[in-house]
Parts: sequence; C-alpha cells; structure tokens
Amino acid sequence: MARRRRTSLPLALGELAVAAPQVVAHRLVRLAAAGPQPGKADRREFHRMGAEKIAAFWESWAAMALQGWTVQQRTLANLQAAWWRTWWTPLARPGAGAFGPSAAQWQRHGLDVLSRGLAPVHRRAVANSKRLGAVKQRR
Repeated sequence: MARRRRTSLPLALGELAVAAPQVVAHRLVRLAAAGPQPGKADRREFHRMGAEKIAAFWESWAAMALQGWTVQQRTLANLQAAWWRTWWTPLARPGAGAFGPSAAQWQRHGLDVLSRGLAPVHRRAVANSKRLGAVKQRR
C-alpha cells in the first residue's frame, strides 16, 4: 500500500470547507434534475452518497481510535520511564522525574488524533469535488 502524503490540519480543513459545499450543491442539483424517476447513473450516484459517508465515518473512527491508542501507549511508556528516573535518581536534579507530557505535547497529540480522523472525510470530499466538477465540465 502506497503511503499517502499527510496534509496539515488547517490546510485539510480549508480544502474541506471549499470541496464539501461544491459536492453538496452538485448533488442537490442532480437530485432535483433526476425527478421522481432517476436514471441508472443517478441511482448509482445517490447510493454512493450514502455508502461513502458510512465508510468515511468508520475509517475516521478507526483512525482516531488507533491514533488515540498509540498516544496512550506512548504516554504510558513515558510515565513508566519517568517513574523509574524518579525512583533511581531522586536527588540528581530538581524536576528530573517530572511525570507525563507537557500541555504542548497533549495539544499536539490531540491535533494528531483530529488530523487522522479528518483524513478519510477530506480525501473523499476533495476527490468527489474533482470528479463531479469534471463531469459538469464534460457536459
């Protein structure tokens, strides 16, 4: 599996803020134009709308859970190392055995979890925006 380029969270949010309304507008116009008896291509697109939302939700949930678990394990290992440092070198220097991550580390971990959760939604919305925009231009 090829590794994907990770987009920064602010950039991904900006791209999503542009792509999502475009996709919604295109699909609403298509839904209105299809009328009460949509064609095969329209039904396929409408089915895809729901199916990809469910898939994106589960992918996002799994990515966030995995990243959260990874952060938890890393933090647990750091806490254990800090405990051992404190136990074996209590007088070495003040604050040498400070427990746990700093506020900046917690913030970075939280942003990593959010970034992982947003990635599947972002990937689908941007791809749909390009795909549906290309369809519109062909007509």
